[in-house]
Amino acid sequence: MVKALAALAACLASSVALAQDATAVLRKASAVMGAEQLNTLRYAGAGGGASFGQAFKPGDPWPKLNISSYVRQLDYQAGAIHEDVMRGRAEPKGGGAVPIAGEGRATTVASGKLAWNVAGPLPTPRQQALESRLHDLWTTPHGVIKAASRNNAKVDFVTRGGREQAAVSFTEPGVFAATAFFNEDYILERVESRYTDNVMGDIPVVTTYSEYRIFGPIVFPTRIQQTMAGFPTLDLQVKEVQPNAKVDIAVPEIVAKSAGTERVAAEKAADGVWHLAGGSHNSVAIEMKDYVILVESPLNDGRALAVINEVRKLVPGKPLRYVVNSHNHFDHTGGIRAAAAEGMTVVAQAQSKAWFEKMLASPARINPDHLAKSGKKGGKVMGVAERHVFDDGARRVEIHRIHPSDHVDTFLMVYLPQERILIQADAFTPGAPNSAPPAAPNNYNQRVLVENIERKNLKVDRHLPLHGRIVPNAELYRAAGKPL
Repeated sequence: MVKALAALAACLASSVALAQDATAVLRKASAVMGAEQLNTLRYAGAGGGASFGQAFKPGDPWPKLNISSYVRQLDYQAGAIHEDVMRGRAEPKGGGAVPIAGEGRATTVASGKLAWNVAGPLPTPRQQALESRLHDLWTTPHGVIKAASRNNAKVDFVTRGGREQAAVSFTEPGVFAATAFFNEDYILERVESRYTDNVMGDIPVVTTYSEYRIFGPIVFPTRIQQTMAGFPTLDLQVKEVQPNAKVDIAVPEIVAKSAGTERVAAEKAADGVWHLAGGSHNSVAIEMKDYVILVESPLNDGRALAVINEVRKLVPGKPLRYVVNSHNHFDHTGGIRAAAAEGMTVVAQAQSKAWFEKMLASPARINPDHLAKSGKKGGKVMGVAERHVFDDGARRVEIHRIHPSDHVDTFLMVYLPQERILIQADAFTPGAPNSAPPAAPNNYNQRVLVENIERKNLKVDRHLPLHGRIVPNAELYRAAGKPL
């Protein structure tokens, strides 16, 4: 294999150093790797991975996964990517939509300017993931050649490990910046890239490609490894490669219709308390005498700003002073930067304080977000160790830590003693109305929540969950397999 690639490269030039500009390097790499004649691609494999953004503690590595099946379909002409993964936990602690035992499927898609997930009968819009998925499409071995070729790439010749390599740098506007490293045979070995994450600002991604083989008109790596923000996220052994496979990534009607919109459905739960639903993640607004507390700012700028605008309509004339974060997982923190830009102090579990301060101070230059555009540098963060009380004489709001929990070590819940309302995320997500209780109690989350409620002697009548609908406390106990 190596001899075949070297012979092909030798026909083009005797050395990488003979290439004088990025265009020449990319043209030769395209010829060697077969990028020009590749329009679609399907590849499959298995290996290990991790749940990005779902660390047990802030700053910890991403929780490890075992991947039994990994199938990725790419349509370079349409700018589309479809990924279907069967994975299970390789370690018990940490978050992510992964079953506690056994395996679960994750199907994620992006096409053009739209992104969505597929789970159950209906696709779910997931616009906050668009840039990361387009990044994955255009940093594949052939995608990076195509993206660099259309984006005024520059080249520098560097020595790595005693070998000369062509380092081709470019920016896909509003999506990512990258440097692709090609060896002396014009084979891509490594991509160092950055894209703007909703939580961390611009983050580094390193993807390495090795153990290339010939698959029809192209060469493709049979090992792919990746790190994100310094921690491993993928180690894939590729077993099947189909160049120009039939790939049909159609945008579902429900996703197309929802493009550019965020629905916020405000349900009054008590005087001065509103449950803000309408999407996959909820928030809660609590009116105090002179200000408003927002519980949770999830997902991304779009969701956060839509929720903030709705709260200002519900409670005109009072400032949004605090945003309480339930925990550090990225789906629940993706709107924190927007909340900080709007002047809110972030209330988070004490272990998260320094981490949030760092995140809020991180730049977002590749795709500037609301915080970057505001011109503000960082934001205020208040840490809560085990308990904190806001009491202005008109209302009492208690913040309690949920502990211990294998889901995350920075769990906070919000309790309104006068209204006997509990607000929490992930520890309990109610099922659909009239649905049967789970076959087996969830000791991982639901029973942990029950134990915390009872140990802290909280008198709860209703749950305002940050996923799902408002339900009576009996629903939690039914799910946990405990009589109320």
